[in-house]
Amino acid sequence: MSLAAGQSQGHSATLLRRLKTTYGITGTALVWFTSYLHERKLSVRYRGSSSTPSSLLCGVLQGSVLGPIPFFLYTADLLRLIDGIELHSHLYVDDTQIYGSCAPNASPALQQHISTCVVHTLEWMRANCLQLNATKTEQLQCTPPWQQEYIPNISLLIGSHAVQPVRCVRNLGIYIDSDLSMRSHVSKAVSNCFAALRRLQSIRRLVSQPVLSIMTRLDYDSVTLAGLPGHLLDRLQSVLNAAARLVCYAQKYDHVTHLLWDLHWL
Repeated sequence: MSLAAGQSQGHSATLLRRLKTTYGITGTALVWFTSYLHERKLSVRYRGSSSTPSSLLCGVLQGSVLGPIPFFLYTADLLRLIDGIELHSHLYVDDTQIYGSCAPNASPALQQHISTCVVHTLEWMRANCLQLNATKTEQLQCTPPWQQEYIPNISLLIGSHAVQPVRCVRNLGIYIDSDLSMRSHVSKAVSNCFAALRRLQSIRRLVSQPVLSIMTRLDYDSVTLAGLPGHLLDRLQSVLNAAARLVCYAQKYDHVTHLLWDLHWL
């Protein structure tokens, strides 16, 4: 579920108080935070023209190095709330994930447990002047394929918004299937890589070999691909093979084993 931050002047006072009492930040460091949060101005610049500056009444400076840190500190109590309900959580900037595990026949009880946690989360967020974006919230029930039929299709209520279970979610660039097969992720990765290779094909004589050798879409999150079945690994291997032929100016049906050795690719 996504949390949208919004600290107003009152919220800034709350944050400064937490910095002092919870994290022990005092003296010059606290003065720095106070200066950073108060009396900020914003304007929009487009094609050489700028709008009239307005006061920044909520939030922190977008794109700043320090920006995410106050938000982390402001929402740290949410982790304690979730832990107190005996569930687990992952936070990445303003995205919060709540999860738990159980046997298939206990899934309704876990569903109710998570619903209770969501209610407490909503109450905490309202008390701290934050907003939960129900339209961006997704529910994923992970289980092996042979147990899918035993998992009830129960919606998760967030206020008046019902969140239905989905088959696949995107998490930090990784597509996770409900059966944990990684089929969706492999399909997306292969499709994106071949699209990039087609674009590079037309300009390959204009760029250096190291540029063509960068396959970041395959390197990213590669640890999640360990243990995949052979037919999915073959699809990923086909991307490497095509990239090797492109880098080495080989033909479509040329053998690539020696090319991979020369490039030091797996």
